[in-house]
Amino acid sequence: MKTVRVYQDFHLLPKTYHDLFRTGENQNGVFFSAEWFMNLERAALAKEGELRLYAVESDSTALLALPMFAPRQSGRFGLRKLSAFANYYTSLFGPVSPRPTLEDSDNMQLLAESIAQEAPRWDIVDLHPLDSQSPAYQCTLQALRRAGMVVQPYFCFGNWYLEVAGRSYHEYFATLPSKLRNTVKRKSAQLEKNGAVSIRILTSLEDVSDGIAAFNRVYAVSWKDPEPYEEFMPGLIRLCAERGWLRLGVAYLDERPVAAQLWIVCAGVASIYKLAYDEQFGHLSIGTILTSRLLEHVIDVDRVREVDYLTGDEPYKKDWMSHRRERWGIVAFNLRTARGMLAALCHIGGRTLKRLIARTR
Repeated sequence: MKTVRVYQDFHLLPKTYHDLFRTGENQNGVFFSAEWFMNLERAALAKEGELRLYAVESDSTALLALPMFAPRQSGRFGLRKLSAFANYYTSLFGPVSPRPTLEDSDNMQLLAESIAQEAPRWDIVDLHPLDSQSPAYQCTLQALRRAGMVVQPYFCFGNWYLEVAGRSYHEYFATLPSKLRNTVKRKSAQLEKNGAVSIRILTSLEDVSDGIAAFNRVYAVSWKDPEPYEEFMPGLIRLCAERGWLRLGVAYLDERPVAAQLWIVCAGVASIYKLAYDEQFGHLSIGTILTSRLLEHVIDVDRVREVDYLTGDEPYKKDWMSHRRERWGIVAFNLRTARGMLAALCHIGGRTLKRLIARTR
């Protein structure tokens, strides 16, 4: 018999869930690993609210898990909101299942109905960012609707990625725009002639302390705002080193770190997670050179099938990548609560709401 349980601590999950999350990681990458969620909780979300991991079990076997988050502070009008266990550090989210296509939607339906009927009731359920092209997205959308909630999809961000298709770096490089190719060749030659610039790609636990120090130093003098949760990035770098995912590229000028990029290689995908460079050396195109060296490493050494620029539609990403897809969210309004109905009216509008209610019924 299938049941729905709610867990509030990743560390107390039965062993079957470790197997479930490892399967999710192997199928969908780092953002579906238990370690990713634990680092996110420890460094950021534990300070903002509480974990609510909804799970479908059968005979103590984990069939489906959906890590959710209940903020401590109420939203507008005292709304009780249940959100994905994700924030701006997260580039992909979704239900974790041993089935890569979630072919049996019964588990998701059971979970959605449990969330919709839970007491005290949730007024809003918000899931993001989701792969809008995946079967899991449609399954989740339909399950929430069938559970009696009014559902509204929304755009989150564009996602540029490269299909390597078995090519070498040399073959890939030949397909880049001529302006970018010329910049890489010219600036690389200048840096080699100068001899003062060196590039290291850090991958092991022994490199972690030096890597974190270099990354923090570069980030502090870059154009980027300070990290709101200062423990998150060091924790992620350590995690990546422990799991063999770490590809931390650092460019040094006279032994001084001037550019740093954190790439994560997991499940055949190289994710370009975080990058920064010292602006006073922008004329050297040091960030571009570092990107090219890391691409060469993940394509020729790691033999990844995909390189993923993750979050955003910045113009430069199109030059390096070959394809674009989109990440979407799903917001569901619980019509069983007055606040849920009011939020739906404010968000969607009367006419559209009537049409969606009719569709739900």
